[in-house]
Amino acid sequence: MSINRRTFLSTAAAVSATLATPMIARAQSMPRVVVVGGGAGGATAAKYIARDSNGAIDVTLIEPTRSYYTCFFSNLYIGGFYEFDDLGHTYGNLASSYGINVVHDWATGVDRDAKTVSLAGGGSVPYDRLVLSPGIDFVEDSVPGWSLAAQGKMPHAYKGGTQAQLLKAQVAAMPEGGTFAMVAPPNPYRCPPGPYERISMVAHMLKNTNPTAKILLVDPKESFSKQGLFEDGWQRHYPGMITRIGPDFGGDIVEVDPDAMTVSIDGVVENVDVCNVIPAQQAGLIAQAADITDGNWAPVSAYDMSSKIDPEIHVLGDSAAQGAMPKSGFSANSQAKVCANAVIAALTDARAFPPRYANTCWSLIETDDGVKVGATYEASDEGIVSTSSFISEVGETPETRAETYRESLGWYDAIVEDMFG
Repeated sequence: MSINRRTFLSTAAAVSATLATPMIARAQSMPRVVVVGGGAGGATAAKYIARDSNGAIDVTLIEPTRSYYTCFFSNLYIGGFYEFDDLGHTYGNLASSYGINVVHDWATGVDRDAKTVSLAGGGSVPYDRLVLSPGIDFVEDSVPGWSLAAQGKMPHAYKGGTQAQLLKAQVAAMPEGGTFAMVAPPNPYRCPPGPYERISMVAHMLKNTNPTAKILLVDPKESFSKQGLFEDGWQRHYPGMITRIGPDFGGDIVEVDPDAMTVSIDGVVENVDVCNVIPAQQAGLIAQAADITDGNWAPVSAYDMSSKIDPEIHVLGDSAAQGAMPKSGFSANSQAKVCANAVIAALTDARAFPPRYANTCWSLIETDDGVKVGATYEASDEGIVSTSSFISEVGETPETRAETYRESLGWYDAIVEDMFG
């Protein structure tokens, strides 16, 4: 199925129309929903709850940044296909058009008994339902030698924002014939094709500015998303430039030294010029603070994304342990709509509709060479399960690949409109 902005928004409008319910007069005070995190999950949930409850629910969105820079498509910025400003979006329309109270502060804690969220700036915000969509945080010491203190020398660039600018600048400054290294993350992690699209975009950049440079991909995983598609693309577009070292050759025994700018692979030390370290990941810290994780991720019900530990808290996107859906912006946006319907139904006695989920992940390998993978899903007692799937094929025509890339551009415009418009 080809997706562009028009078809995406018309589908979203049809779904939201079924979710919309008449405003219900209530004797008690207006119910309160607090959403933490203003990305693809949180911004979408806040908007849909405020809009589709017809003003019957008071919605507060807590997000520390005034401009949200999407992590999805940040690789295309590194490759030179997007400008950095193209990735930035603000929250003014959510406040002015939907009456959402946008609080730019850090949520630092959750008192589940008192039903309040504490803020770094002081005070707390009460809730009747809480939606957490904080994205990822990194597992400390998952890559020996690396910590957040080293992110200026060995950036992760895996949360969007200025880290992507830093990594791109480092690649641009590489010496002729230098080496770019990536330490890829173990499963599970945000955006399964993301590290490999980044390899493609760095290769595209170097092919045009530093064609004798080398790329070293150190990977702890036996296999990765779209592997056949990426490896075929690398062979066609960047022959001899990219070397992947998997666990069979020590890719799972890695140590870095940011000061010396070295990567040790099973005891063999490699000097590199740029090193992109993407550590192991876990649920955002506010989910940890709320004590609703299994140690790494937050288990949720597939039917409404509610926490299995506290059903009055919903967890969306990257932080959720929900089943078969990948951790992606499309997934978070899809889950947010299911959550919004469930929250409105719980707080206003409106009708709850059966959950439906979908995801597509696009990746760009080289100019007009786009590939995709995706699926549709349904809820079960065991979690979210896939009901159908699709993936690009090796050997597709240039026209098909170019159309896939254009489709991804339409999706980006559509999801941003769905989140913030």
